[in-house]
Amino acid sequence: MERQPMPAYDSDNIFAKLLRGEIPSARVYEDDDTLAFMDIMPRADGHLLVIPKTPCRNVLDASPEQLAAVMQTVQKMGHAVLKAFDADGVTVQQFNEAAGGQEVFHLHFHVLPRKEGDKLRPPGKMGDMEQIQEHAAKIRDAVAG
Repeated sequence: MERQPMPAYDSDNIFAKLLRGEIPSARVYEDDDTLAFMDIMPRADGHLLVIPKTPCRNVLDASPEQLAAVMQTVQKMGHAVLKAFDADGVTVQQFNEAAGGQEVFHLHFHVLPRKEGDKLRPPGKMGDMEQIQEHAAKIRDAVAG
């Protein structure tokens, strides 16, 4: 059976709009190539997302340069959430295509601070925006030093 080609990148996806400043986000870190911001449906306190600033759907069509830049930021954010939340570990999640669990078709990695024995909250539940902003401030402080 022949595999269908991947759909084209949709420049109207929510993360593309977020990058253009068309929708708000609680940004915690940014460099020339990547952006890290808080997930509005956090499965753990401090749950954030890391995305490239350039278009790609997921790891299946990302360039090696996009992947390298995003992974450097994922590592930096992993250290930041460990510090900010006095966490014991970090969960990093990444999904590709609908069958793989991807819902937003712009490459993104989830970074979730974890404490021994804690359970993740169920997906798809909006978080408290005031608390998310407080968590973003803790992460920005941890990144700053």
